Formats: sequence, C-alpha cells, structure tokens
Amino acid sequence: MEASRPGVDATGAVSAMVLAIGKPSFPHVLIDTLRAVADVGHCMVFTFEDQRSARCLLSTGNIAIGPDLGAAYSEHFHTADPNREVIFRERAEARHIVLPHFARRMYPKGYRKLFFEDSEIVDKAATAIWVGDHCTYVNFYRTVAQGGFTAGQRQRITEVAPVVAAIVARHCQEQAAVTDPADKFALLFTTGGPLSVLTAREKDVCRRILEGFSSEAIAGDLGIALNSVFTYRKRAYEKLGIASQNELFAIALRLMAAPKPLN
Repeated sequence: MEASRPGVDATGAVSAMVLAIGKPSFPHVLIDTLRAVADVGHCMVFTFEDQRSARCLLSTGNIAIGPDLGAAYSEHFHTADPNREVIFRERAEARHIVLPHFARRMYPKGYRKLFFEDSEIVDKAATAIWVGDHCTYVNFYRTVAQGGFTAGQRQRITEVAPVVAAIVARHCQEQAAVTDPADKFALLFTTGGPLSVLTAREKDVCRRILEGFSSEAIAGDLGIALNSVFTYRKRAYEKLGIASQNELFAIALRLMAAPKPLN
C-alpha cells in the first residue's frame, strides 16, 4: 500500500517548501513534502556550472551515507552520470529538464556499486533546471526497505518535479546570498557535508561553539547540563576526526570559503 494518498494534490503539497526557502528548516520541509507526495526516501541536490565540476548542495532523508555519496559524486563520479549528457545538451533551453527513468544498466559498474548497492538505493527519479550559468540537479531515491516507486508515485513525482526544481534552485540562491555569520554557520549544518553527519544536539552545540559561546553559555542557551555539553562536543569531535575548537573552525571556514553554488 502506498504511503502517499492516491488523491493527493501533488502540486499543492509543495506550498510549504515555498515558505521555507532560505531557512535552515528547508531540507526537512523538502523531504517531508516529498514523502507526502510519493514516499521518497532520500533527496540529493547537486549543481553544475561546467562539465568539469559538480557540487553537492543538499542531502536529506534516510540514507545514512548520503553526505559521503554527495562528496564522492562531486569529486569524481559526476563524470559517469548518464544524466549529465542530457543536462548539458538541454542547457540552452530555459525550461525544466525531464530526465530518463532510472535503469541500473545506464550506469558504470563502479557507480552502481557505490550509489546503488552500498547505499541500498533501488529506484530513483531526477529533474534539473538551469538558472543562468548554474544547473540545479535534484534526485529522488527509494531504498531497499521501501521498494521501487509505484506507477502512481512516479507520476506524482513527475507532476511536482518542475515546481520542486524551481523552489530548490531559489532556495540555493537564498543560501548563496546569506550574509549574517550566524545564518551562515546554521546553513553549514543543513546541507550535505562533514557537519551534516552530527546528531541534532551535536549540531546545536557545535554551532554555538562557532558563534563564540562558552560551554556554560551553551548549556544555558540549550537548557542542558554542562556535562551534557562536554559529552555532545566530544561525540561531535570524534565523528569529525578532530580534537579542538580550532579544528572545528577550520572545517567551517573551509566550507564557507568554497565556491558559491549559484549566482
């Protein structure tokens, strides 16, 4: 039985995403909306400027290694993605790009192992849109536990894809325009990347460290015990492979200094 209702107003369901544009909550609203429409398990968003580079803008959902997949795709595997040929071929068209239905045989062996077998992805749908010199490439996944998209779910994804792509592209533009340091720090924890592997409370603590809070101030701001602050900080540092506040700042500064995804 499908998790989404057969009679759902697919286009109307994305209205909550419009209200979340530019906000840290956007990834959560995005995946909640996609689950309501077609029980999407995970969503990843990439951007292209040219055929030599790609960047992961967002990874949200139920695939634990999502951030690792985003990094691998950005660094190397984007060159093996058959959808890229379609994306660049239709670059001159100022419209939503309809991408081919998923078929594993479309992808090279190494790509299939990492992105489908290791991550337990069994089905996907994708859409893309060019905004100026940047392409926003949105991927919708289903995992082994969910099974493939039904015909009805795939139809609803197709219906909302143009609107979702445009909203995601606009959100990414808003992210690029953020100037307040606190907002920039918040965004580092909501998109795909090393900081996204942390739990919600670990992110709360690390974000406040980056904003200059003392441990005592963090405890007061979050309403938790001082020892809990130390515990969350220790767990976060272990996950990030660091041992000091300076190393946390180095990660944040490296992410903030990365090329902006959209104009």
